[in-house]
Formats: sequence, structure tokens, C-alpha cells
Amino acid sequence: MTALPTQPSPRVAALLDKMMRRSRGRLVFAIDATGSREPTWDMATQLQAQMFEEAARIGGLDVQLLYYRGDEVRHSSWLSDAHEFVNRMRTVRCMAGATKIARVLRHIRTEHEREKIAAAIFIGDAVEEHPRELYDAAADLGVPVFMFQEGNGEVIYLDQRGEPAGERQTVEQVFREIARLSGGAFGKFDAAAAKQLGELLRAVAAFAVGGITALADQHTDSARKLLGQMK
Repeated sequence: MTALPTQPSPRVAALLDKMMRRSRGRLVFAIDATGSREPTWDMATQLQAQMFEEAARIGGLDVQLLYYRGDEVRHSSWLSDAHEFVNRMRTVRCMAGATKIARVLRHIRTEHEREKIAAAIFIGDAVEEHPRELYDAAADLGVPVFMFQEGNGEVIYLDQRGEPAGERQTVEQVFREIARLSGGAFGKFDAAAAKQLGELLRAVAAFAVGGITALADQHTDSARKLLGQMK
């Protein structure tokens, strides 16, 4: 009688690994790391473990950290461990600079073209780019973007002379339109609302792993509001 191999062949192992990765959600976590964002960055860092825990109840989650500050846009590798992700966030220091939301959206598109991304989260409080550029980047993105806004700011777009340009718009209007064009949803919170932001992050993590059904199973006000926008 021929003994069964104790280890699968490299080909079978690769197939099993691919199947396991397909059962996991992939989520880009993007956040404005300019000077005004430090309080929210710290709050989001503290809530990350909850996001991973919620996803683990359903399947699993791989998350990429994406942020801009100063003149740079940076991203991490894909991470599946909450502690490692939190450690990465803790090494980042906020720095003054203009918003770079268009570059964030283009990065999400590039990553999605390499391998499917189930959802993206963006947290910010300002828009300093021409809204049309952002809408063009969000249209047909293929990834639902959940836009979470802090504050009640207005769009500040400067022309080539450094003067305010374009019609008056609020950050909420632009965030809502990006969410709509990408098939995502919009939510608001303030720096003191850790519970609300935690609910929002857990809801999107559930969606990234289990889709609309998992989002509906959250049974929180935050999840219901996001779900209502996606139907």
C-alpha cells in the first residue's frame, strides 16, 4: 500500500494558498495625515484592532495603510495582523501639507487592477483639489469607497495665482459624490466620537469580508445608514 505524502506538492500548496486568500477581504485604509489630523489619527489607531476582530468573525481581512502628508503619499504592504497594522500607524507622524485625495484614488485603482479590493475607507476633513479631478478618479473605480468626514469645512481650491477658485462647495458635498460615484457611502463623526467611528470601521470591515449581507448583520445605526446609501 502506497503511503500518502505528508506534505502537499508545491502546486497543490500554491492552489490552497490562493483559495485561502480569495476567502479573505482586502481593504485599503486611507487617511489624511496632514497637521490637522493628528487627534483623529490617534483615535483611528486605537480602533483598528476592533476592525480586524470584526472581520475575523466572518472570515479574514488584509489591510493596506495608505496616507498622505507634506508632499508625500505612502502605503504599507498588505497586512493581516492587527498588532502589526497598529504598530505601523503608530510610527507615522502627521505633517502639514495639502490634500492628495486624487492620488489616493488612483492608487486604489492600481492596486485593484493587480488584485481585487473589496472596499476602501478614507478619513479626512478637507478638500484642496479641484472636485472634478476627484470625481473623474472615483468614476468607474470598481472599489466602493467609504468616505468619513470630520468637521464641516468647505473646499479650498486655489488657482495658478494662489487665489480661491471655483464655485463654493462643502467638503461633505464632495465626499458624498466620491462615495456615490464609487458605489460606497458617506459618514460623519467628530474627534470625540470614538464609538461612532468604531462602528463605522467595523461595518466596513464586515462588508469587505462578507458583502452587503455581513454589513446588514451589524445591526448598528452606523451600519444601517451606510447600507441605506448603497441600496
